[in-house]
Amino acid sequence: MTSPQLPPNAYTDAPQQHPNLILGSLQLLFWLVFRPSAWRNHLKRIDPNLKSDSSLIISLKQGRSQNHALGKLFLQGYLILPILANLLLGLVLWALGTPIATIFNRLAFGVAFGVAFGVAFNEPLGVAFGVAFGVAFGVAFGVAFVVAFGVAFAVAVAFVVAGGVAGGVAGGVAGGVAVGVVLLIGLNVAVSVATGVTVNTVFGAVVSVERGVPGGAALGMAVGVAWFLAVGVGFTMNSWRPVLSFPFLAMWNYLLYRLDKIRNGKSPCVFRYHSAFWDEWQRLHLLGLDKYLLLVIENNPVEGKAALEYLSTSHQRWAVQFVQIELNTQSLEGCADVEAISEAHRSLVIGELENEVSPLLRIFSRISEDVNAALNQASAYNQRLALRSVADKLNLQLQNFARSSDKYTVRFYPIIKIWREIVTNYIDELAKITELRQEIDSPYIIGVPLTREQEIFTGRDDIGIRIEQLLLDHRRPPLLLYGQRRMGKTSLLNNIGKLLPNSIIPMFIDLQGAPSSASDHAGFLYNLAREMEKSAKKQGVTLPSLAREVLKSDPFTYFYEWLDKVEEALEQNTVLLALDEFEVLDNAIAKGRFDEQDVLGMLRHLIQHRPRFKILLAGSHTIEEYQRWASYLINVQVVHISYLKEAEARQLIERPVKDFTLRYEPNAVERVLQLTRCHPFLVQLLCAEIIVLKNEQDPSIRRLATLADVEAAIPEALQSGSFFFADIQNNQVNATGQAILRFIAAQGEGAIVSRQRLLQEFADADITFSLLLQRELIEEVADGYGFQVELIRRWFV
Repeated sequence: MTSPQLPPNAYTDAPQQHPNLILGSLQLLFWLVFRPSAWRNHLKRIDPNLKSDSSLIISLKQGRSQNHALGKLFLQGYLILPILANLLLGLVLWALGTPIATIFNRLAFGVAFGVAFGVAFNEPLGVAFGVAFGVAFGVAFGVAFVVAFGVAFAVAVAFVVAGGVAGGVAGGVAGGVAVGVVLLIGLNVAVSVATGVTVNTVFGAVVSVERGVPGGAALGMAVGVAWFLAVGVGFTMNSWRPVLSFPFLAMWNYLLYRLDKIRNGKSPCVFRYHSAFWDEWQRLHLLGLDKYLLLVIENNPVEGKAALEYLSTSHQRWAVQFVQIELNTQSLEGCADVEAISEAHRSLVIGELENEVSPLLRIFSRISEDVNAALNQASAYNQRLALRSVADKLNLQLQNFARSSDKYTVRFYPIIKIWREIVTNYIDELAKITELRQEIDSPYIIGVPLTREQEIFTGRDDIGIRIEQLLLDHRRPPLLLYGQRRMGKTSLLNNIGKLLPNSIIPMFIDLQGAPSSASDHAGFLYNLAREMEKSAKKQGVTLPSLAREVLKSDPFTYFYEWLDKVEEALEQNTVLLALDEFEVLDNAIAKGRFDEQDVLGMLRHLIQHRPRFKILLAGSHTIEEYQRWASYLINVQVVHISYLKEAEARQLIERPVKDFTLRYEPNAVERVLQLTRCHPFLVQLLCAEIIVLKNEQDPSIRRLATLADVEAAIPEALQSGSFFFADIQNNQVNATGQAILRFIAAQGEGAIVSRQRLLQEFADADITFSLLLQRELIEEVADGYGFQVELIRRWFV
């Protein structure tokens, strides 16, 4: 079954013109009156260089005569439409009893004289003025003729035609209405493809009337007053025409709605005839449009989506906003399980709304993203851990929703309540399934830093004590947390609050994120302040906000003023400003995005003049490797983070979390320690693969890890951790270093290769040996070198 297609020319501001000359001409007139965007797009389609103030005569003279569409437009605008307007005048005269011969003479003379005059004026004024003048004056003079004979003032006829070009043409008394129309056209739309026709019809109508109505002083006075009044009526057309037409449009639109409702919105819908799609000057809210749009979207998504996109840029976009809120609500209500909740954020449309519903939808979007992240965890244990955090957030939001009387909050309250039940039930199901299958939950986190919420963070007490001692030093030295990649620097910074007294508030700033990616100092300082606010909030401290606009004129001065307010908010507490991956900021300075003296001078200012702020940099390079930093940060104290202590590594293996169900034979634990040398990342990597292996075994032997299990998990660990090993191979050592590592690796586990032998194989490699030692890849044993970590050696075999 094929999907329904959009009807031609529906829900677009660039419809195709009808191929019939007469109907196409009337369509042009309709576009001029009600849909100026369609008129402008029609001009572009004819010739991309044909603009609103272009002249058709000049265009044809410039060699575009081969453009048949351009010639057709000229014919319709300068001949067919004026003729149609004068025919309308003729019908009026005939209805008033004017002899046929008289009508024919007047109209023939008017058309001929008007065409000539319109063509002459086309060149200086452009085309749109011509069409406007032609049609407006033609019909308006028809009305004026009726008035001259004592017939009721036929305003409606003139109004409909005159309101055309830019929505500003009125239908008043003859020339006055036409002038008002054309003035409004010229000011609002500046479409130039109508001048000739305008003048043409004006003269046709004027000549017809003047030849049949005798002059007189009283009549002249009346016509003059009426002229100026009519100009005002025409010029203000778009102020009153939508109001007068509103009741009729409401009835028309309601009939369409009833018809589509009876047909259940089957394609093609008559919705496309709704005035919202053809009356661009209607600014009043069209009653029932929101319900109608929702009906079409629910029953005919293809047309509904097209209509939604069209209306989103129109004066009726209020209906789009209402419908989008309703669709978002229905989408959230339709989430019946955690999988649906995890995908909900993808279908929510928030950015276009920006109203009182937006904050509520962002809450649901963030919860959906958190659930999605939780379900992507590799183990059931980590899924449960992440989902518990989501459940806590849902409980908090449920309490906030319950205290609010806002109509939208009340509407969303049942949804968030259902979501909490779904997430809570899923957590219980995971626990039951795990126990039923006797599976081992893996608590290990591979490749991403550990957060405060993750129980698996182990050890580092000695580093916490060292940092605390340095923070209390009266010299206030800057600190550098230095260690190789994947040693747990970021995990330590995320959890350092557990190791420090409550009077020290850590503010973690990831320089790989927004601060270093800013394009100027204002952006850098704004992002830095925002990250400080977010980090402080996690510690229960609220900092004053800093607006981005404030920083534009004098960023550092206003940032220092903001720091004054921060110090007041801190009371007696001290800030530990932890800047992770400082090398990224150095790279931004090297590229010229930030000025070295301004940024690094600001850090030095904090160290020297703000004792409540302590600076801690973290990276895998020393300050000596970055000379520009060394000249600003004097007396940097290095805190080295390396392998875990053996006791800490044993805990990570045997008791990573409470109620861990896997037990190890003693020799299996020793083997893990030998293979990893207590490297925190490698311990987690290997233990995670051991759990995967055990879960594939028979339940009778599943919960005891043996030496054979450890050996069997090594190839899988090398494969799943390939990103770690490849980073060492490709980014941390050069080609000579790779050759040295392969040579030592080939000698076997635990092998020590003498320095003399290595120098024979790799002459002039002293610098490379120093780099490998600094990277903690090899170590010096007696008079030789060997790998520090067996798993890394196996990668290079």
